[in-house]
Parts: sequence; C-alpha cells; structure tokens
Amino acid sequence: MSRPAPGLQTARSAFPRRRIPVSHPLFLGNEKKYVNECLDSTWISSVGGFITRFEETFAAFCGSRHAVACNNGTSALHLALLAAGVESGDEVIVPTLTYVATANAVRYCNAVPVFVDSEPLTMNLDPAALEEKITPRTKAIVAVHLYGHPADMDPILEIARRHHLVVIEDAAEAHGATYRGRITGTLGDLATFSFFGNKIVTTGEGGVVTTDNAGMERHIRLLRGQGMDPARRYWFPIAGYNYRMTNIQAAIGLAQMENIEIHLGRRRAVADWYRKYLNGLEDFLQLPAELPWARHAFWMFAIVLHDSWGMDRDEFMRRLDEAGIETRPVFYPMHVMPVYREETGAYPVAERLGRRGVNLPSHGLMTEEDVQYVARQIREITASGA
Repeated sequence: MSRPAPGLQTARSAFPRRRIPVSHPLFLGNEKKYVNECLDSTWISSVGGFITRFEETFAAFCGSRHAVACNNGTSALHLALLAAGVESGDEVIVPTLTYVATANAVRYCNAVPVFVDSEPLTMNLDPAALEEKITPRTKAIVAVHLYGHPADMDPILEIARRHHLVVIEDAAEAHGATYRGRITGTLGDLATFSFFGNKIVTTGEGGVVTTDNAGMERHIRLLRGQGMDPARRYWFPIAGYNYRMTNIQAAIGLAQMENIEIHLGRRRAVADWYRKYLNGLEDFLQLPAELPWARHAFWMFAIVLHDSWGMDRDEFMRRLDEAGIETRPVFYPMHVMPVYREETGAYPVAERLGRRGVNLPSHGLMTEEDVQYVARQIREITASGA
C-alpha cells in the first residue's frame, strides 16, 4: 500500500491516475478561511493586516530581523539590488545557470550581469571561479540556491568581504534550506524569495526580501510603494515602483507558513522515495547531491543524464511525457540566451547541466506510488538503450 508524504490526509493526489504534473500547489489549512476574511472585510488590495502578519511570520521563520513582501520574486530581486546600491554601469556577478529573472533584475538597474560557471554537484555558483570575475566596477554578488540546494556561502562571503561587495541570496527555490545549520534568508546582506504557484510556499504570485539591515529595509519599503513618504501621504521624495503584495496574497502566504514544516517534509519524503527507487542507475544518471554542510529543500528533484549514456535529453523527456509524466529541462545558461549571449565553451559545467539536466515531478501531493511509477518508467527507458 503506498504512503502519502508526511501530513497528507487525503487518500490520493488531485490529478488523474497516470498523469503526474511536474508541480502542484498544496493547500492544507486556512487558505480559504483567510481569503474569505479579506473578502468579507473588503481589504483585498495592498493594505491589510495579513501583509504585516505574513512579513513577521516569514522573518521569524528565516531568523531575519526584517521581511518586506512584494508582488513577485523578480520584483524582490530588483528591490534588493537597488537597496545594495547597484546603479547604471555597475557589474553584478551571477551564476550563468539560473532562471532568467536573476539576470533580468540586474538589467533593470542598467547594470551588467557578469556570469560565473557552476559547481557540478549542486549546480550552484562555483566559488573557485568567482574572484577572477571581480573588477573595479563590481558592486554585488547574487548567489542562487538552485532547485533548493544552498550555494557554498562561506567562500563567497569571504571573497565578497575582501572586495567590499554586497551579497544577495536568490533563495526563490530554497524555502527552508539550510547552510551549516543556518537557514537561507540570513546568510548574505539581503535575500529574496519567490512565492509563485509552483514554489514550496505559494501566494499565487508574490515575493519577499529579507535583511537584518534596518536602513536597507526602510529603503526597500519606500521603493516598493511608489516612493511615497510613509509619514506624508501622496508625497513622493523618490521615484519608486508599484511592487506591493496584496492582502489576499499575504493571507494565502500566512496560511501556507502555518504548515511550513509539513510542506518541507513532503518534499523531503518525495526526494527520499526517488533515491530509493532510482538506486542502481548510477551508470545512467546523477541524482541530486546533498552535501554534508547542507539541507536541501528539494523544490525540484533534478537529475542529470550522463554523457556516456547516449540518450538524448529531450527524447528522454518525450518518453516520460508519453507515459503521463510531466518534466522540465534544467534551466538554459544565461550566456546562451540571445539577450545575454557570450561565446560558448567558457562555462563548460553549466552548459553540460543545461544540456543534460531534467526536473522530475516534485511536489507535496505525490505519493510513494507516484514516485514508484516515475522510477519504473525511467528504468524501462534505461533498459531500452539510447
């Protein structure tokens, strides 16, 4: 008899048998109740008690002094970069293997994203390749915790301090991940999170910036609300942005945070099942690493097909799709995108991961039976040859 992930009370997933989506939002508690409270009170826009409660709850979860909620994770990155003092002509170091929002937010500041290759096990920014990319124009480093595994922050922070650079964590995919016992969101000068519908914690669309720096927090709040002086309504000392989160979004987020340990436990259970049922396929694929100093959040379960196995990555995904299993490719490196194109070959690890990586279904509604089915289909593909 298959077992649901921890905390699951329903008998089966919400999707039809043998069609397994790559992601699925999970609502376990007060989401409807809190949204209805917003509707009943008519506080549905960017003012309301749920915004403050959500910010305080998320800050406490991360162990951060401040959390500023906003309308999405990309806005959070933009606000963090502005709070870091990034201006036109500055350079910001980012991993080339990331979601495009990381690089786009740098461009929003009229700054230049400077790319760094990946570390092969965690897929994150390789600290050994970092320092050579620093120039007199470098202002900040964005360390992405890709797919839920934290970047190796100590060497990144050591290099940043020697060069007087601001460090921003892009923790969009790493809610609850830890680095040497410390949770993501407190490792750098600032951190950003996304609450898109496929994230571990979701508000539909939404984001947050965390920081211990009170001055940065005040500046972010000013920028988030069109630049309006909080002590003088409709007075705008600076040009800001409409990056506010709604009370309804925050209501959903608060309900999600009330069950955060269940959400995290579900992801880990799914990852443990994958490890169990994909065991023995080391000649064909690499499973996600979890290094001794880290606790992976497992937003996605990202496997990498070995080059020695002749199976084309897209063909592998097509065969899984035929079996009713939705997948996603690992992100394309930024330097191969038309808008950020650089000469290929300079980032060999990221290029290989982007060419051979696959994200399997990884969400809290999956049962052990679902994971067994995915693993069985993968075994059939490996047995069939290239």
